[in-house]
Parts: sequence; structure tokens; C-alpha cells
Amino acid sequence: MTTGTAGAADESTTAAAHSATESQTGNGEGTGRASPTEFADNARAPGDDGDGEPTAKKVYAVSVRWEREQAERRRRENESSSGPVSSNQPLLTFSIEDFNRYFCCCARRVGSMFFLLEKKDGSPIVVAGPCWPFCTFVTVPLIVVLSVLVGAFIVSNPNTGLPWWFGLIYYPIVIFVLTALFCVSCRDPGLMERVTDEEAAENGWFWNEQVGSYRPQGAMYCRECKALVHDYDHVCPWTGTAIGKGNMLPFKVFVFSVNVLCYLSIGLVIWQVMDKVVNN
Repeated sequence: MTTGTAGAADESTTAAAHSATESQTGNGEGTGRASPTEFADNARAPGDDGDGEPTAKKVYAVSVRWEREQAERRRRENESSSGPVSSNQPLLTFSIEDFNRYFCCCARRVGSMFFLLEKKDGSPIVVAGPCWPFCTFVTVPLIVVLSVLVGAFIVSNPNTGLPWWFGLIYYPIVIFVLTALFCVSCRDPGLMERVTDEEAAENGWFWNEQVGSYRPQGAMYCRECKALVHDYDHVCPWTGTAIGKGNMLPFKVFVFSVNVLCYLSIGLVIWQVMDKVVNN
């Protein structure tokens, strides 16, 4: 990431600082030369507020390379639609893109993030991260299946000797864990809008070549999300998304609660096994 100096005394100093930062390519993804003016005209996308009047939709700071690839793909699709019908694209590529194509076909894609539900201005309400298949088909089944087994054979089994009210403790914990996981996985991690105004450099923001946008000091480019995330920490495959300012608190709550559920379930299994050994 760029680590240039903040602020500029005059236009020449700002231009010099900007030129120095254009060569950065952090995280191993080069995007070519870009400038603030290249994206200034696309800072907002037109939309409709429902009353017939256009409203500006937020344009997020996503990978410039990804945007160019998407533009090239749309160009090829337009060319193929105007010519003879061809089906060169395979139905399955045996990659994560198969999940994205068939399960998120109605979502708006922003980098590697999928906006399943959004506001009129483009702000995401429900969003899926780049690792959502792992969360959906691994994390959730692990929590649900193991909790159901413990509940059926130990908690709700009258032969184990547990009091009936113990289920009023165990099952709400399971529901709380799943709710916390949803709040982490389906919440905006802190995606930032694209800022191309050079006045941002005077406020201590740095130019990021990968997304063609200025960024504050706490924001970092996420290679998996292909977007700029405020207070980016890491990508958690168990929750399926990046962890940033927007979902850091729910993430901490999820980690704490899932550990409570895990140790409680293990303790119940050990207690049940020891009880059978002693009785036999």
C-alpha cells in the first residue's frame, strides 16, 4: 500500500506526491497506470429513487483491473449477441465462480462482494463475501449438525439425567451463535466509496493505484474482496467475508459465543461418556 506523505503546500507538491504513489502495486496485483481524473466521471452511477427522479448510486473503490475485465467481458457478450449464437462458455468450470454464477445470479457484484439487498443509494443491506460458499456449506452445517446431535442424544434425552431446563440454556446459545454468524457474514465489512478529488490528499489521504481512489490511513485493499475496506483486519473463510470496521464487533461476539457453544458441547459429551463408564 502507498505510504506517501500527507498534505501538499501547493499544486506542484500535490502532483509530485501523486506521481510517486502511482508506481505502487501492493498485495501482488498490478493494475497499470491510473489517475484520479480517469475515474472522476464515474464517481457516481445513475439510479432511480422510485419517484421517477434519478438518484446517484454509490460507486465503491474496487479493483481497477477487475473493472476492466468486467468491461471487456460485457463487450464480448454484446459482440456475441449481435452475431451468430455460440455457447463457448462451459456450464461448469469446477471453481468458486460456479457458485457465484448460479447462486448469486440476481445479486449486484462489487468486486468479489455480492449485494443481495441494497438501499436506493447502493448501500448494501445484505451482502455476501468472497468466501460465502465455505461459510454456507461448511461453517453452518458444522454448527447445526453437531448441535442437533448433542441436543438429541444428550440435552433432550430423558435418560441422561440432565434437568429439563438445561435445554432452555443450550438451544438459545445455538440460535445466538447462528445469529451472530449472520451479522458477520451478511454485513458490510466497511467498503469505501471511490474518492478521486485531489483535495483528499490535503486531508492525509493516500492514492491507491489498485482501486484508483484515495484512501484514509486505516483503509487497506483486500485482495480477496477486490475492494478497499475501512479498518481492514483479515479475511475469515469461516464467516465467508472480510473483517473490517463494519463487522468487527459482530465478529468478536461470534468468536466468543461459538467458543462457549463448542466447549459446552464437548463438556456434555465428556460428561455423558464418563457417566456411562462409571455406571457400567
